[in-house]
Amino acid sequence: MTIEILYEDGEALVINKPAGLPVDRPKRGGPALWDHIEELKLGFQRPPVAVHRLDTDTSGCLILARNPKALKRFNKAFEDRLVGKTYLAVIDLEPAEQSGTISLNLSKISSAEKGWRMIAAKKGKPAVSHWELLETIGEGDRKRSLIRFRPETGRTHQLRVHALQGLGAPLLGDPVYGPVRGQNKGAPRTMLHAEAIHMARPGKSPVSAYAPFPEDFARTGLSAPEPPAPPERIPTEDNA
Repeated sequence: MTIEILYEDGEALVINKPAGLPVDRPKRGGPALWDHIEELKLGFQRPPVAVHRLDTDTSGCLILARNPKALKRFNKAFEDRLVGKTYLAVIDLEPAEQSGTISLNLSKISSAEKGWRMIAAKKGKPAVSHWELLETIGEGDRKRSLIRFRPETGRTHQLRVHALQGLGAPLLGDPVYGPVRGQNKGAPRTMLHAEAIHMARPGKSPVSAYAPFPEDFARTGLSAPEPPAPPERIPTEDNA
C-alpha cells in the first residue's frame, strides 16, 4: 500500500488516508498508519504526527505535522476552528430538502450488549453540521443520495449520528448506526470520505488539499462531484 500525498511543505503533509487503515494502532494489533511512517518522512529526520483523527473506515484528507512547533500551532488551529473541512457521504434516502443545518448535541453511551456509541442528547456537547444534496439516483424506495457535509464542530462520530438522526438514514455500510449492529448494509465500509481540508496559517499560505472521489463511492452508482470551493471565511485570531 502506497500512501498518496495531497499536500506537502516544510510544516505539513496532507495524505489521502485509505479506508480501513486506522490512524492509531488498534489494541488488538494489526496494520496502522505508523507502518508507513518511514515513507512519510520524505527526507526529514522526524516522523510526521497526525494532527487530528479519522475513523478507520473513513478515507481522505488527514493533516500531519512535520515538527513539534507545527504540531502545537496546528492543534491550536483545530481548537480555534480555523480549519474548514468537507466530507462526502452516501445514504439510501432522498432528503426532503436540498440543504440544511443539523444541530444536535452529542453524548457517549455504553452498554455490554451494544458497546459504546454516540447519541443525540440535550446535555451532550454541541455539534453542528451543514449539508447539501449533490445527487440522488434510483426510484421509489430504492433511492441513494450523495451528501456533502461541512461540519462546524469535530465531535466523535458527528456526521454518522447527524446522518441518522438529522437526515433520517445511516451512512451506507455503517455497522454501528445502521439498521443491524455488526452488519454492513450495502457496502463493505462506512461510506464517509474526508473530501477537502483548508487550514488557515497567519502569515503563511493555508494548508489546503482535496482527496479525489474514491473508487468504492463510484461503484455505488453515484457520480464524482466538482471539488468544493475553499471556505469563504475561516475565523482567525483577528476576526473571530
